[in-house]
Amino acid sequence: MTATQLFIDGTWVDPVAGETRDNLNPATGEMITTVAAGAPADVDLAVQAARRTFDEGPWGPSSDPRDRARILHKAAELIRRDRELLAKLETHDAGKLYSDALEDVDEVAFVFDYYAGWATKTSGSIPPVAPDTMSLVVKEPVGVAGLITPWNFPIMMAGQKAAPALASGCTVVLKPASYTPMTALELARILREAGLPDGAFNVVTGPGATLGNAIVTHPGVDKISFTGSTEVGVQITKQAADTMKRVTMELGGKSPNIVFADADLSRAYEMSAFGVFFNQGECCTAGTRVLVEQSIYDEAISAMVEHAAAVRLGDGMNEATTMGPMISSSHRATVERYIDIGKDSGARLAFEGDLPAEPALEGGYFVPPMIFADVDNQMTIAREEIFGPVMAVIPFADEDEAIRISNDSPYGLAAAVWTRNLNQAIRVSRAVRAGTVWINDSQPAPSEAPFGGFKQSGQGRELGASGIDSYLEEKHIMINLEG
Repeated sequence: MTATQLFIDGTWVDPVAGETRDNLNPATGEMITTVAAGAPADVDLAVQAARRTFDEGPWGPSSDPRDRARILHKAAELIRRDRELLAKLETHDAGKLYSDALEDVDEVAFVFDYYAGWATKTSGSIPPVAPDTMSLVVKEPVGVAGLITPWNFPIMMAGQKAAPALASGCTVVLKPASYTPMTALELARILREAGLPDGAFNVVTGPGATLGNAIVTHPGVDKISFTGSTEVGVQITKQAADTMKRVTMELGGKSPNIVFADADLSRAYEMSAFGVFFNQGECCTAGTRVLVEQSIYDEAISAMVEHAAAVRLGDGMNEATTMGPMISSSHRATVERYIDIGKDSGARLAFEGDLPAEPALEGGYFVPPMIFADVDNQMTIAREEIFGPVMAVIPFADEDEAIRISNDSPYGLAAAVWTRNLNQAIRVSRAVRAGTVWINDSQPAPSEAPFGGFKQSGQGRELGASGIDSYLEEKHIMINLEG
């Protein structure tokens, strides 16, 4: 691959300072390409372009919803055309399985089609008022949206934010994670080919703290959508308050996965393991706290150890691989530190997998699947988000204790409940404080339904109707009929 540039105002440009960084393949540690490293000056140029396109057209409140729908449908078509290219870039960039990357790309294409439909359906209302007046409530785009996306689902997160933003009429400045910029840049190419006007979609790549801060504090940005760690989310919330930006955030999680003794246990054990080891454990909704009813506790440990032992680490482009590497050497070190904490905490290490043996992968950032049993919910490995393939198994005596343990967490992003008892499933799903609760399933996040968290797992919702509402303002127009 050739060196990349920034995408600003419909044009590929070099960063103002001319800085670059090496982009590495996490499976091998080898360089993929050189990536433009933008600075606050580049963010300013991108915001100016987005601001001008919104305020003066051709995008923004004056744009035709039918035109917006047509362009987004065309983008979905082009994403499907280029799905294999996008998936390969995603695999090399993020280390994930190629098969998973293909599914992510397919979902992004669907998301653009889905929000293309919403572009023509954001209707207002006519509330009843006094007989000599008429009130109209209309919905208008918020303005310039700053989108800050993570490295674990790069193209999916970019699509899930950009599609509703553009459908609403907002213009966009996208800051992809510094580790995984490639598919965001390809998305810019696709949107330009689809007919999106210059300035409506801009991509600035580079260091997260510097560029994220520049976007959040820029007075020309009206809305921030961020997915990432709770710590960074807190910082963004404080910074955004200075200019009263609208903020939507999807942050960390420590999701409980509750297995009752009457569940379909074969399925429950398989999917409990999947919920931790999927995407290398680099998943904010990962069910890393596996709560198991005491009567089946030993059986559950044995079954999940068996599933973990079947995991095969390797390059995501290899069809035999079932789990890829961590995103970086620094993140690998973080996960390994948590594993050491778990070993020293009194928890029982029930399983530790093997690293890949291939010489070509010696430079990769791999962490094998790990299972800790006899975990107390107050242990660090049960309290803090590890973001790696580390399972903490916690026994519980009854339904009330399962609910208490589940809710004893600063997070509230997702949860799973495994039982054949429908009444119990509903009771527990209502009692658990989480934005998404799966019953007899783990990890699906359909784009038609709202997604977000309780407590320190975020604020606001993305996807579904909530996804486009978060990019819209309501305006009240009152008409005096007497004159």
